[in-house]
Amino acid sequence: MCIGIPMQVVSCNGLLARCEADGEQQTVDLSLVGELPVGSWVLVFLGSAREQLTAEQAKETVDAVNALRSVMRGESVDLDSLFADLVDRKPQLPPHLRTYTDKLEES
Repeated sequence: MCIGIPMQVVSCNGLLARCEADGEQQTVDLSLVGELPVGSWVLVFLGSAREQLTAEQAKETVDAVNALRSVMRGESVDLDSLFADLVDRKPQLPPHLRTYTDKLEES
């Protein structure tokens, strides 16, 4: 299983950036997202940035990854606080599926 990790750009040289997460830095390929300014957040899979994130999206993803790590270690953790964006939220379909289900309901 591959999990994307939010990382913050600390320096950028064209399509290569030095990014940091949890105090560790690595070189990240920005070919799929383009050159970004220092301070930007990206979701990194296997050394490549796949998506640019807002600071809020990065925090939510970091919380989710930390929850997963805690559960895998068998630690007792308040999952509601780490998945705060999902608590008391009705599941939402992406727009392309909403159109499809709306058509089914009209039939």
